[in-house]
Amino acid sequence: MIKLNKYLLLAILSVAFLSADAQLVQNIFGRKHLSLNGRWNYIIDPYEMGYYDYRHEPFDQSKSGKGGFYDDRQQINKSELIEYNFELSPTVKIPGDWNSQVEKLEFYEGTVWFRQKFLANPVADKKYILYFGAVNYEAHVYLNGKKLGVHKGGFTPFQFDVTGKLKDGQNFVVVKADNTRKQDEIPTVNTDWWNYGGITRDVLLAELPNNYINDYKIQLAKSNAKQIEGYVKLSSASANQKVEVNIPEAGLKTTATTDANGLAKISIPVKNLSLWSPENPKLYQVVITSASDKVEEKIGFRTIETRGQDILLNGKSIFLRGISLHDENPLIPGRLRGQGDMRMMLQWAKELNCNYVRLAHYPHNEEMNRLADEMGLLVWGEVPVYWTISWENQETYNNAEQQLTDLIERDKNRAAVIIWSIGNETPLSEPRFKFMSKLADKVRELDNTRLVGAALEVHRKGYTVIVDDPLGEKLDLVSFNQYGGWYWETPKELPKYKFEIKYNKPVIITEVGGDALGGFHADEDTRWSEEYQESLYKYQIPFMNTMSGLRGMTPWILTDFRSPRRQHPFFQDFWNRKGLISETGKKKKAFYVLKDFYDQTQAKYK
Repeated sequence: MIKLNKYLLLAILSVAFLSADAQLVQNIFGRKHLSLNGRWNYIIDPYEMGYYDYRHEPFDQSKSGKGGFYDDRQQINKSELIEYNFELSPTVKIPGDWNSQVEKLEFYEGTVWFRQKFLANPVADKKYILYFGAVNYEAHVYLNGKKLGVHKGGFTPFQFDVTGKLKDGQNFVVVKADNTRKQDEIPTVNTDWWNYGGITRDVLLAELPNNYINDYKIQLAKSNAKQIEGYVKLSSASANQKVEVNIPEAGLKTTATTDANGLAKISIPVKNLSLWSPENPKLYQVVITSASDKVEEKIGFRTIETRGQDILLNGKSIFLRGISLHDENPLIPGRLRGQGDMRMMLQWAKELNCNYVRLAHYPHNEEMNRLADEMGLLVWGEVPVYWTISWENQETYNNAEQQLTDLIERDKNRAAVIIWSIGNETPLSEPRFKFMSKLADKVRELDNTRLVGAALEVHRKGYTVIVDDPLGEKLDLVSFNQYGGWYWETPKELPKYKFEIKYNKPVIITEVGGDALGGFHADEDTRWSEEYQESLYKYQIPFMNTMSGLRGMTPWILTDFRSPRRQHPFFQDFWNRKGLISETGKKKKAFYVLKDFYDQTQAKYK
């Protein structure tokens, strides 16, 4: 019989009972809320002395539950020993990462504590939710010195019900954020992007009715532009509660009754909806009402499906003229800080004549998807199952599935989102196939109205580029990365190669490209020059066009981005230079090659 150390047992129980609330509130930004964004005090804690005592036992699992930085103790008398002080500590802007705001933390990976004070006036018959858009990576959250719970995952939202835990007057929240890379986490230790730590997205305190509208999905049925289907779920699990869905502009209204779980299924026949597309990004005001609550938001309606080698948007064949993006502003260090940053990135994609973006390699900010809805850009959403994961570790799979679930639950009402991606460049093996297959099945269980993709790898035999990854059977697309002209062969040699693809499905090239230092000019045979990158695109476009099933691409990448893997002191200096736009915002020569191809392709698919 296995005996557990008492502190290990306490840790297991802590995670079991103190995890973040599983059911996220849909469209929480559309509810009454108090923003906790702003300047937060922070304490750097590389030895985690604010979490463990000198025997390395967690303070929050001790008998008293006290002793950690989350107590936010203040000096009352001169004899007290207190070895930290939030009031005297510096501040950073939240949302925001620490790497770009504090010079000495540029490469720091570990624990930083954050504290914010706020005023609250809780009302007896209301619910209160403390919501975080994202904290990278592991977050321990405390309210007024009491632990609310733990969340793992650097890019997905989480929340805690703090009803009955707020004080009338001043409150304080403390977050222990730890961005340490670990083999069994998602993502794992090895990635090609900057590991920005901190509270990187919005924090808010929402006030809701006792029985509130917790979740809903209002979308067109699978492959059926004449039927809206979905559901409304109330927070109270009780039957026979009435809910109403109203789309005034479309003249559509329906009522439904909840079952014993508080779930009401919705089905509305439609005749004259203006369908959402990149050319017509039409959004309707949708009003959802219950006896005690009301939610409004803008939703677009469209269908997406595949037929043979075609991708059909609203029943019409489409070519996805795309580009990949990271959640990073090349002009200002750090994560995208708000709508202005996000709109700039999407506007650059529009200038490239894109109708589609790949938000790689993890869930981007919810606001990014809402802007894509508004601006008319189709979206590939992805989770950070990236490179070499611990395929046989059950907890690692559970983590991946939870991040995927949270992404789908958050963005399921966004018309722009047409593809859920379950990972990127994962190496072939039987354990990997089982892991990824389960994720693909999970997507279809959660959402059968969108396509399932993954960025697969390819291999070569002689002058043949072979795509036969067994995972292709589980996907709706033959979506893969290929770096001909950069990591293998030179651009001028690409015409010698051909593709051999096992599956009769639409082909999406999820990554293609090469590096160029903006402003460095030479001949087309000189690596790192804009001319080399330009030549690569000139040879790649006809090479990719040899595939009859090519229906889209998202070259890597819109802008240069930061990465500790990129070490060349002159050409890289910790930047991945594959961007079509430099870190100064200047378009490189390859930008115009791709734009010209997209202009020609758009004309063919009108």
